[in-house]
Amino acid sequence: MPLEYNTDFKAALIIPAFNEDAVIGQMLAAVPPGMYEIVVVSDNGSTDATADAAYASGATVVSDAERGYGAACLRAIKVLPDTVDAVVFMQADLSEAAAEAALLLDPIRSGQADLVIGSRNLGNAEPGALLLHQKFGNHVAGLLIRLLFRHRYTDLGPYRAIRLDMLRAMGMCDRNYGWTVEMQVRALQQGLRVIEVPVSYRCRQAGVNKVSGNLVASVRAGWKIVSTILRLYVAP
Repeated sequence: MPLEYNTDFKAALIIPAFNEDAVIGQMLAAVPPGMYEIVVVSDNGSTDATADAAYASGATVVSDAERGYGAACLRAIKVLPDTVDAVVFMQADLSEAAAEAALLLDPIRSGQADLVIGSRNLGNAEPGALLLHQKFGNHVAGLLIRLLFRHRYTDLGPYRAIRLDMLRAMGMCDRNYGWTVEMQVRALQQGLRVIEVPVSYRCRQAGVNKVSGNLVASVRAGWKIVSTILRLYVAP
């Protein structure tokens, strides 16, 4: 059944997805009707039926064979209409509560913020949802940003909302693990109003997290995050 559209403040939802056909339909079904003008699932080279399942659930589906969270996000941004005021980024694995997007969008709608980060550390994360190396990586990245940019982030959580015009003006370029931290650092460099709001976080409902569920990938992601922060500090 097609997803309904909002006719007032216009928001878009972007869901990067890789091999999530077991849950993508449930995830899309949980999206509150009327919240978004467009829902885009960015299929990141899946080898299963993720794209078909998303299309059958009423989403707009785009594809990018290049693996990488940032690549999937950048591909999806290209299809957003100029009428969109803000865009929400959300994972495909049911770890985040779709209805809580209102907490992210409301500060932008009311003019209080330009970028809103959903903080799992301020909110309620289920036991086991955030693994030890995820917590450690968040802590190190947060400390580095605090030292270099004088701003305290509690999380690099992927659940977030940002004004579309400011996102497009940011010059985002990371095509992999550095996407979320690049956005947060560039927001500080460009003087955006940034706030964090508490969100809940659940254990994956199916499959394995492509980063946190793999130690090698987690190490690579951690290094990418740290190197991205340092790169943006040296060459904004």
